[in-house]
Amino acid sequence: MKYIVRAVKYFLYIIILLVLMMVILILLKVVDADISTMFRNGYDSLWQIALMFACVAAVYPTFGYMKKETLLPGEFAQLRPGILDYMQLRGYELEKEDGENMTFRLRGVAGRITRMLEDRITFKRVFGGYELEGLRRDVVRLGYGLEHKFRKEEE
Repeated sequence: MKYIVRAVKYFLYIIILLVLMMVILILLKVVDADISTMFRNGYDSLWQIALMFACVAAVYPTFGYMKKETLLPGEFAQLRPGILDYMQLRGYELEKEDGENMTFRLRGVAGRITRMLEDRITFKRVFGGYELEGLRRDVVRLGYGLEHKFRKEEE
């Protein structure tokens, strides 16, 4: 279900961006405001564009989100303060804590909006560390950053 919701969000996000770009071009008098002259195929182009965006939006959540195991050896009591500090420095706040599992969200509204309210990073305790789940770019950045932070502290 989460996959479908993400795909619909991306479809709407892409459509909104297209509409905004077209409005800007119309206001700057770069293109004519009539759809039949704006696009090569006129009104037929609208469903073709929508179909193309639907295909992209349907596939994007597969590549845009991921799970990654991060090696953080140690007890939860030792790791928790370091993880909380690291995440706060990166603009995240603890949303929920369930045993040794934690969920973080961005503090700023602007960051949440640019990520279409898909800013949640979930830390699930696994043997040898945590499994991070969320947006690919955030999971990779935060995962490697946490590994580096705890490796430096051990040395």
